[in-house]
Amino acid sequence: MARHSSTVSVTLKLLLLLFLFRFSFSEIIFEERFEDGWQSRWVKSDWKRSEGKAGSFKHTPGKWHGDPDDKGVQTSGDAKHFAMSAKIPEFTNKNRTLVLQYSIRLEQDIECGGGYIKLLSGFVNQKKFGGDTPYSLMFGPDICGTQTKKLHVILSYQGQNYPLKKELECETDKLTHFYTFILRPDASYSILIDNRERDSGSMYTDWDILPPRKIKDVNAKKPADWDDREYIEDPNAKKPEGYDSIPKEIPDPKAKEPDNWDEEEDGIWRAPKIPNPKYKGPWKPKKIKNPNYKGKWKIPYIDNPEFEDDPDLYVLKPIKYVGIEVWQVKAGSVFDNVLICDEPEYAKQVVDEVLANREVEKEAFEEAEKVRKAREEEEAQRAREEGERRRRERGYDRRYRDRERYRDRYRRDEL
Repeated sequence: MARHSSTVSVTLKLLLLLFLFRFSFSEIIFEERFEDGWQSRWVKSDWKRSEGKAGSFKHTPGKWHGDPDDKGVQTSGDAKHFAMSAKIPEFTNKNRTLVLQYSIRLEQDIECGGGYIKLLSGFVNQKKFGGDTPYSLMFGPDICGTQTKKLHVILSYQGQNYPLKKELECETDKLTHFYTFILRPDASYSILIDNRERDSGSMYTDWDILPPRKIKDVNAKKPADWDDREYIEDPNAKKPEGYDSIPKEIPDPKAKEPDNWDEEEDGIWRAPKIPNPKYKGPWKPKKIKNPNYKGKWKIPYIDNPEFEDDPDLYVLKPIKYVGIEVWQVKAGSVFDNVLICDEPEYAKQVVDEVLANREVEKEAFEEAEKVRKAREEEEAQRAREEGERRRRERGYDRRYRDRERYRDRYRRDEL
């Protein structure tokens, strides 16, 4: 028993060493939990400020949360633009995996607005960072009304922005959700929400950046001997003898001549016709599997002469900044847990760590909803009471005016 325990202990130690060895070669390029000192890393932009259209960011855990000490930055000010950015150690994703991850909680009824994040390349004047600033990657939710619940993944290639062709939906409830984008050196990608894969694929097929590798051969024609009949008539089938002489209808064997039938007046009585149960319709040979069936013919694909591979398709321009730049009708989104690294497993750990408090956050949200609904009902009750009071006052004034009018008329009649 002691020997078995020792073996298990050695195995666990080896697994731990392998785990640590793996992470020793990974890099956390930037991680922001918005703890004390975050303002020294982030620059709030003056974009739209002179027009009075710039909102602000509050450092807060939000109205409901899983941990009161876990603060993020919350958009503040309705119908405003919000922009701020942080300079990060310059890095390239060439020959390495890129992981971009952050969390957002939409505490407000956003109505219309974004909740995405951007990676920026080249020099950026952070005080002027705004919607026109070029970016290398934009990722995250964009909501407008009940119809638009889009999850954006826009990549920049040679100065042009390319959106993901797939229509992906973001989360729209009022709890914290993590959005993770993983881009690998083979140009494959994965999109996760709360550590669950929402989508995956390849840059070659899911963005219209390069022409497709293969195209349909427009000159191709189905071969003359291509047999696409899955079933055929049995060539050995033979029509049963006498089949064609079977009548469609026969006299009803249960019918009886009426007692009051008079042949001299009514003619010879004949039984009414009924469908013949032995009649099966025109004879057709039975169907059998076609031994020469080749399947449905499809237009073949050929190499696209316009396709020119770019082995660095996945490589973004060297990243130097991360930024939040959104416009919202209703403010109140809490951004937090921004992470840029090259190890998906570490990103997964961060999500698990934060969402461990999900039930606490849910309870806080449900309690806040109860308070909100009670307050709204109280306000509605006050409004009803005020309306009733005003109706009574208007009714009293009307009765008072009518009484004075009749009194004046009575006095004039006496005179």
